[in-house]
Amino acid sequence: MTAYLERFVTRKILSIVKWFLGICLVFMVGLFAWLHVAPPDLIRVGSNYAAKIVCSNMFIAARAPDAVLARDVQAPGHPLLRLIRVDVDESNGTVHAELLGLFGDGLALERDGTGCAAVPDGNLSAASHALAAGNDASDSPEIFPDDLPIIHPENPALSAALDDAKLTGPGMRAVVVLRNGHIIGERYGTEGHVDQPLLGWSMTKTVTAALIGTLVREGRLSVEDDNLLPQWQDDDRASITIADLLGMESGLAFNEDYGSVTDVTRMLYLEPDMTSVPAGKPLVAAPGEMFSYSSGTSVLLSRIWQNTFDDPGDALGWPGKALFGPLGMSTAVLETDARGTFAGSSYLYASARDWARFGQFLLDDGIWKGERILPAGWVDWMRTPTLASGGEYGRHLWLHGPRTGQSQDADPDADYEIPEDAYWLLGHDGQTMTVIPSRRLVILRMGLTPAKHGYKPQALVETVVRAIDKVDGVAQRF
Repeated sequence: MTAYLERFVTRKILSIVKWFLGICLVFMVGLFAWLHVAPPDLIRVGSNYAAKIVCSNMFIAARAPDAVLARDVQAPGHPLLRLIRVDVDESNGTVHAELLGLFGDGLALERDGTGCAAVPDGNLSAASHALAAGNDASDSPEIFPDDLPIIHPENPALSAALDDAKLTGPGMRAVVVLRNGHIIGERYGTEGHVDQPLLGWSMTKTVTAALIGTLVREGRLSVEDDNLLPQWQDDDRASITIADLLGMESGLAFNEDYGSVTDVTRMLYLEPDMTSVPAGKPLVAAPGEMFSYSSGTSVLLSRIWQNTFDDPGDALGWPGKALFGPLGMSTAVLETDARGTFAGSSYLYASARDWARFGQFLLDDGIWKGERILPAGWVDWMRTPTLASGGEYGRHLWLHGPRTGQSQDADPDADYEIPEDAYWLLGHDGQTMTVIPSRRLVILRMGLTPAKHGYKPQALVETVVRAIDKVDGVAQRF
């Protein structure tokens, strides 16, 4: 009797185990099928982000895709990104990226002249034809192709600053210091070299403001222009002006938080037409009354200025013709989305020296080699603080250094002696350019430095200024 009960119990247990395993198998098959057919947006964001970053760095910066995936995508990013695998088809200019090589279906496409675009809808044909109207961005003339002159030997105090790893920060890829249009100090990290195009991230926003300036000078645009988009004609958004957008005070709703699926990540990695996200947002404040930093704003400005051209090909060639060519920025590549709108919020690649050229261009009020490219006073207007920002922001320019690890109420420059007239271009992961008119200085620092490191470039800027002032015998007035 006991043996019978034991066999009965054993059979029941085995039956339950088989039933449980069967349920688990059905669940796993269903889960895998669901993830493959309809992956969550977070996985799609990660996959398209990985494909885009690998594609751009491979085709623009000539970097090895495996190294880009490991160092630029996986090491500093969301833990989910460590499970991403990429497949590169160099002959067709595509990069596929998927979670575990199975889920997410991330896709990016390289197109001559405008780098790589994420193609979240998978429509390679539409992405290819978006630039078929005569893009000549890669063939822009180099009116001033000569390189920036270099002064040797370096100031010893400046050399000491540039050789200090604590000042240049973890993950530094390039530091360039210009004084009066001359390179007086330059360093490159193990991940960068003099000719390598580097991603400026949100420093690109300031380039967008300069492109707007070129069109204001041409008479194609005015900062007071309103009724900017057809879908805004019948509501209060019609009153938004270009000046409102440049000052990040349009009043439009936009979530700029990264790390999950928000307005900014949806715009950059889930929509083939980036403009559709910010253009569809409602007003949450009257234009001019609220400061809200928004990458969507810069993408809208790109679409607005591109719309001033009847021929899309002429618009695509404008950055090279109006800005990069005259400045001799031969490495500059401003990327578009899959439908041909410039990603004016985030995606300009250029060598450190070419980025420094742009800083010198701002320092000289939009004049290069004696030729005026921006309207007189345009840069002064860009760096004039807006009322809504409380003095923090001008027009696509910051008026203080990065607020790494500090509250929004803190003064990020409070612990540093930095000239009062300094203004900043700031980008994700430690991209910074500081322009100081009173010292005729441009200080560029680029790298891969996530905020978790707590790096603040203000210490580098302070030390460089002190080194310059010591040689000049300038009384330190901050």
